[in-house]
Amino acid sequence: MRRKAKTALIVGVLFAGVCFVCFACPGQMGAAAEAAKNLRFGEMYGKVSSRGIVLSDKLKLLADQTVVMEGFMAPPLKPTLDFFVLTRVPMSLCPFCSSDANWPSDIVVVYLEKPVTALPFDRPIRVEGRLELGTKVDAETGFVSLVRIYATRLGEAGQ
Repeated sequence: MRRKAKTALIVGVLFAGVCFVCFACPGQMGAAAEAAKNLRFGEMYGKVSSRGIVLSDKLKLLADQTVVMEGFMAPPLKPTLDFFVLTRVPMSLCPFCSSDANWPSDIVVVYLEKPVTALPFDRPIRVEGRLELGTKVDAETGFVSLVRIYATRLGEAGQ
């Protein structure tokens, strides 16, 4: 009986300590949680080899969650878009106008809630939305993607 009481006391103290940390530093906890949702191109893949692409643990962990990514809008086919390709570096060619040999492997297809006018291709942008993983073929264009963001916000990087 004494052992159970001692265990309950230890568990209670630990729980109280955890609660104190959570409530004493809400800004720090929120900042840590927010930072986990930021995704960079260098964090997308664990390994890229002749056998294929291995998704990183972080990318898999963030699947179906809201993420924030910064990159560049690749030149689109038309001036008004309902989706575009987000790249790590500025690109001068649209993905449909060149072979896949000219394209980096770490691209993200961004689907938009409402059509927008193309943004400048040489300025970084910030995309926020739900991350989706897995091979998908766009029915309209035939474009194949492995990583997609269904954007809820789109704007200049650094804001």
